[in-house]
Amino acid sequence: MAGRLKGVPFVCSPEAMKLLASRKGESDGFLGVDLGIVNIATTSDGRIMSGRQANRYRQRKRDLRSKLQKKRTRSAARVLKRQRRKEARYATQRNHIIAKKLVTTAERTSRGIGLEDLTGIRQRVTAKKDQRARLSSWAFAQLGSFVEYKAKRAGVPVVHVDPRNTSRQCSECRHTHRTNRVDQARFVCRSCGTVLHADHNGSRNIAHRADAVWQRGAVNRPSTA
Repeated sequence: MAGRLKGVPFVCSPEAMKLLASRKGESDGFLGVDLGIVNIATTSDGRIMSGRQANRYRQRKRDLRSKLQKKRTRSAARVLKRQRRKEARYATQRNHIIAKKLVTTAERTSRGIGLEDLTGIRQRVTAKKDQRARLSSWAFAQLGSFVEYKAKRAGVPVVHVDPRNTSRQCSECRHTHRTNRVDQARFVCRSCGTVLHADHNGSRNIAHRADAVWQRGAVNRPSTA
């Protein structure tokens, strides 16, 4: 009741002491999250949040916009405006749901959240022709901001890491080569033979990098006061 106390002695079993000694700051490791177009979010636990439904929805909206734009009438312009607002609300709702799931998982397992630093993602990524529209309409920044504010409210640390080669590096042996990424969905390490879903492998690399950043103290840690 008098506030935080330090240096309070306690007694525990050898097993508990070993567990406490292995704790990593205020966090027991990190939940890595790989954000993408085909799969909106994939975690280092192997949970994949598919983007198929969202991509089908956006494709329908793009087709509708194309038809309305060709009409060039005032009524078509009004419908276009309503459709843009509707699509924005849909994306916002989806991002809130995904962010809540990620933060809830991290909080429940006493972990932080590792995210790629996606600054300039649209300029940095070379997408295939059929993915360019999805890349330009994907609310990367919004989802990241939702994760951050929900995590802050829950006392969950968020660490942003360098995204370079997260898709090409093996999360087991750290061997990095462009041929490790066989295709969009499959990762096969040419060095150790590890086979994983490509996004799962990427999210594990993000988790490793977030933990390394945290251990170096190269991040502002949330207050526990």
